[in-house]
Amino acid sequence: MMIIIMLILSYLIGAFPSGYVIGKLFYKKDIRQFGSGNTGATNSFRVLGKPAGFLVTFLDIFKGFIVVFFPLWLPVSAEGPISSFFTNGLIVGAFAILGHVYPVYLGFKGGKAVATSAGVILGMNPILLIILAAIFFIILKLTKYVSLSSIIASICCLIGAVLIRDIILVIVSIGVVVLLIIRHRSNIVRIFKGEEPKIKWM
Repeated sequence: MMIIIMLILSYLIGAFPSGYVIGKLFYKKDIRQFGSGNTGATNSFRVLGKPAGFLVTFLDIFKGFIVVFFPLWLPVSAEGPISSFFTNGLIVGAFAILGHVYPVYLGFKGGKAVATSAGVILGMNPILLIILAAIFFIILKLTKYVSLSSIIASICCLIGAVLIRDIILVIVSIGVVVLLIIRHRSNIVRIFKGEEPKIKWM
């Protein structure tokens, strides 16, 4: 029972709509009505500016980071293969990622999972995150496309998971790659058409 409660709690924390709350609270704007209509960090940068963008990025990363420690902090039992699977920090973090993308608070329409996924990796494997962040910013510097940088970094995460033979990370990484491609499908189409907006602050 505690495992179910933990996973639901992880989802609800991940579902906290940072971009929407910051926009409403400090800028009197519903971020969903501007830019891409997305509630994540990238649209927060575009619509609300750098200070809000950095704050939303921090909060979204923190959501993923904090939940991976729930199995250590909460009185959950990990006896048996099934309970051990669902008390793994990566799996708990995956529920936060799902919450971020499909938040119950906003009709299941949220962000694109990049920052929250980064938070999960930060909590479980900081060195891997540093490598992925370097890849992300190199691609971003070269292309100016956040969407492309995010997808390539997620694919590199999957490759890294295979190389270090972490089966649960492989499972979660596959899910994140698929999720990012689905959430960025319109961005991918615009990139091929040469219509995807490039960031101007790098």
